[in-house]
Amino acid sequence: MINPPTVSVIIPTYNRAHLIGKSIKSVLNQTYQDFEIIVIDDGSTDNTEETVKSFNNFKIRYICHTNNQGVSVARNTGIRASRGKYIALLDSDDKWLPEKLDKQIKTFKSELPEVGVVYSNVLYIDESGKNMNKLGNPKKVEGYIYEDLLGENYVGTSSTLLIKKECFNRVGLFDDLLKAQQDWDMWVRIAKYYRFALIKIPLVKYRFHSNRISNNPELKIITASRILVKYANELEIRRGAHSKHCFHIGNRFCHMGKTKEGQRYLGKAILLYPFCIRYYICMLGSLFGPKCFTYFVNIKRCLTSVIRTLLIKLKTRIY
Repeated sequence: MINPPTVSVIIPTYNRAHLIGKSIKSVLNQTYQDFEIIVIDDGSTDNTEETVKSFNNFKIRYICHTNNQGVSVARNTGIRASRGKYIALLDSDDKWLPEKLDKQIKTFKSELPEVGVVYSNVLYIDESGKNMNKLGNPKKVEGYIYEDLLGENYVGTSSTLLIKKECFNRVGLFDDLLKAQQDWDMWVRIAKYYRFALIKIPLVKYRFHSNRISNNPELKIITASRILVKYANELEIRRGAHSKHCFHIGNRFCHMGKTKEGQRYLGKAILLYPFCIRYYICMLGSLFGPKCFTYFVNIKRCLTSVIRTLLIKLKTRIY
């Protein structure tokens, strides 16, 4: 390319030769074509290199780490090597729908200059790539969402975002000391200075499988504890947000069968914000051991599902 591309697509990968080809194809099949693809192979031991180079496409650059350093380091390598005005992140097990970049670039052009991120909803697929008929978080928000994000990651997976590169110049790169929740940490840092715009329809297929880092409960607990320290000043004056972090740590401990540890965090969540019913339900379940906790949680999920279904039917009748 003589001129730099408008979008740099960063794809970090590690031992996913069986999936990364599908991810790359979903980028090459975009209706918007002014992009480069930077694949960062984070020390793979399978045939990832051969799979990437088999495309033989001038838009694709392949960078290889000699050893595995983690997804944050890999993304940072890609961002440093990028030449585009915008950065698009894509996990190597996810896929984009064909109009993703086109819709996001058009949204940037129609939005205020304060917008630093355009993101979308997701559609879940299983390990084989079959649609699960399940959308991502319906509570997604837009605008200046710093306060919302401090309590919960409403933005979700990095694969949906198109980000102005200037955002990274201002807030820095991904925190490689965090082994999980790196995405949330970055979105919070960006949201402190920039607006987020939301495309409500799904533009990404998010592959749901057991090998995702985000499914490791022990890693989540370690990271969540570090998050509490890193954002101590912000959370100290936001009791509601602080309580959510404590609740999630306690909840994960209980799911792992470590109810005593879980109770400490659940109790702190209740003290910080005593107005949330689910805190009490989980605490009550934990008092009778891991099996009872799981039973209580399943009941809560069933009730929530029934109530949600009834509300949807009620809205349908009204309209």
